[in-house]
Amino acid sequence: MTECFTGSFTQQEPIPEDAIARAVEVMRSGRLHRYNLVGDEPGEVSLLEAEFAEAMGAKYCLAVASGGYALACALRAVGVKPGDKVLTNAFTLAPVPGAIASVGAVPLFVGVTEELVIDLDDLAAKADRAKVLMLSHMRGHICDMDRLMAICDTAGVTVIEDCAHTMGARWRGTPSGRHGIAGCYSTQTYKHLNSGEGGLLVTDDDELAARAVMLSGSYMLYERHLAAPGAEAFAELRYDTPNVSGRMDHLRAAILRPQLARLSQQCAAWTERYRAVEEGLRDTPGLTLVERPEAEDFVGSSIQVLLLDWSEAAIAEVLRRCAARGVELKWFGAEPTGFTSRYDSWRYVRSERMPATDRVLRAILDTRLPLTFSLDDCRLIARIIRAEVAAIHQAGPA
Repeated sequence: MTECFTGSFTQQEPIPEDAIARAVEVMRSGRLHRYNLVGDEPGEVSLLEAEFAEAMGAKYCLAVASGGYALACALRAVGVKPGDKVLTNAFTLAPVPGAIASVGAVPLFVGVTEELVIDLDDLAAKADRAKVLMLSHMRGHICDMDRLMAICDTAGVTVIEDCAHTMGARWRGTPSGRHGIAGCYSTQTYKHLNSGEGGLLVTDDDELAARAVMLSGSYMLYERHLAAPGAEAFAELRYDTPNVSGRMDHLRAAILRPQLARLSQQCAAWTERYRAVEEGLRDTPGLTLVERPEAEDFVGSSIQVLLLDWSEAAIAEVLRRCAARGVELKWFGAEPTGFTSRYDSWRYVRSERMPATDRVLRAILDTRLPLTFSLDDCRLIARIIRAEVAAIHQAGPA
């Protein structure tokens, strides 16, 4: 009998009961705006910022409306101007080049390797063409951050990290988001903390933190923040920093704080599921696994494999056959479906072709691994993918 999977790849875990209870308290208060406080109460947003800064080992944290807003806010805060070029990954998601374009800057794409990380040789070759790198740890893959920072430091390139897929991950023990001048995180439903939408920005830089607070729409209420610089950091820039409102509200912060307390356990559970699928797919004929380096403590909330040099028809048939058995795979080589995630999808940016990168992008298959899946579910998913890839490979993938 042919095995089929009946779970949902978009079904996340319920919001924890203690988070729901706190959210109800906030709603009953009617005080959802982050600065709508009574007396000297800190409020949910400021408490979340302080707790997240501590969790990431950062001096400062700002909670905002989305991960994409955090990215654009960081770009503005480091002084990116219209017309400036900003380096970024050719393999990322639309909010990354979108954040660059939103400040009037121009994405300059850097290639991707078969390990699904930024091509550091290509970065080194292009580092003299921009002053900022928006590094996307796309789908949770972290490159050699020691080499990347050496390249950028030598070239005078400021690094902003997009950590939408790496909250809780580390490189040689350093949390993702703590190598560059700023780390930006998402709390959109499919990320590691879930408030529907939301974002967080961390930094140790006094001026960047102060500018980000003003940009987010603090008016002159910056002293109500628990994880921001002192008043002296705002003395001058408060007059020349525009208000580009994007604050987080108390309701979302209330939902997030109990989840943050469980982040380590959740990350371990995701990675356990990743390893179950990975083990089930190992040595599948025609399929290339992305081997994770020892220096990387990753969070396996999704998994990617490569069907290198397969024809489009053969890959499409794998997807069709897996879907018929209940396994949803995203193919980055197809026309955009649902979301875009490769440099040639964003036609508002002119980019030179990158043949080596195109070869990798054409080969990537991807699927989410929500925590609503059991380990047995993950083993079943791996068996289905393995069987269908092997069947098409045997027939001739070219």
